[in-house]
Amino acid sequence: MNYRHIYHAGNFADVLKHAVLARLIRYLQKKDAAFRVLDTHAGIGLYDLSSEEAQKTGEWRDGIGKLLEAGLAPQVAELLEPYLSAVRELNPEDGIRFYPGSPKLSRMLFRPQDRLSAMELHPEDFARLHRLFEGDHHARITELDGWLSLGAHLPPKEKRGIVLVDPPFEEDGEYERLVDGLAKAYRRFPGGTYCLWYPLKKGAPIKEFHEALQALDISKMLCAELSVRSDRGITGLTGSGLIVVNPPFTLKDELHVLLPVLKDHLAQDRYASHRAFWLRGESKAAKDG
Repeated sequence: MNYRHIYHAGNFADVLKHAVLARLIRYLQKKDAAFRVLDTHAGIGLYDLSSEEAQKTGEWRDGIGKLLEAGLAPQVAELLEPYLSAVRELNPEDGIRFYPGSPKLSRMLFRPQDRLSAMELHPEDFARLHRLFEGDHHARITELDGWLSLGAHLPPKEKRGIVLVDPPFEEDGEYERLVDGLAKAYRRFPGGTYCLWYPLKKGAPIKEFHEALQALDISKMLCAELSVRSDRGITGLTGSGLIVVNPPFTLKDELHVLLPVLKDHLAQDRYASHRAFWLRGESKAAKDG
């Protein structure tokens, strides 16, 4: 209960997660049919980067702050447009003060027929999230352990959707819990698109995590990772990854365009790297940079 995302809002991990989430939403919107985003660990939804907590770490300056100032090639700018346009809409003046968490970003990108289910367990954060969406009939906000929603809230009545699982990783066993949660959710909603976030840091069991995912009876799993610095001598977060289950057929090519650019602009030392590859599916050949 001690984790608060305000200290990390808008950092390099958020940039990767939210850029990909925006691409997934836009892909599902290629069809007229409604869909639902289930956000299992939603946070407060909107972050004030001028707050004491955000200013204490200033992580956003090395994330969204750098990206907004970057000169982007037309193809990259087009892929990032849904995400960056939402951020700019919240900050019409020069500079950046407000940053959308995943539930707010999703809602800003929705069409009239699309819906949000957002889960948050922390009582204070739930109250703030509930106030943010009060009166919004497109959003259902629930005070609930997000892991439980992978059973209770699937499949969505729309029969189409994105399930974003972004746990705080403040307890041991979260990688295993992510695998188990995906297995349970997939049995209930095999046609959904799943986006699972995980941290990269020294000693993290990434190889074992990937092997456990590969052992699941799931046909297509795409992995994207972005590291912004070496983990030598550092105990904290050095990068982050996403597992996308049932990804759009365009996503891997889009990642090969986006990841090198994110690495170049967000790198904190010369050891920054990226990769996008199939854990299961069309090809297992990795591409590193």
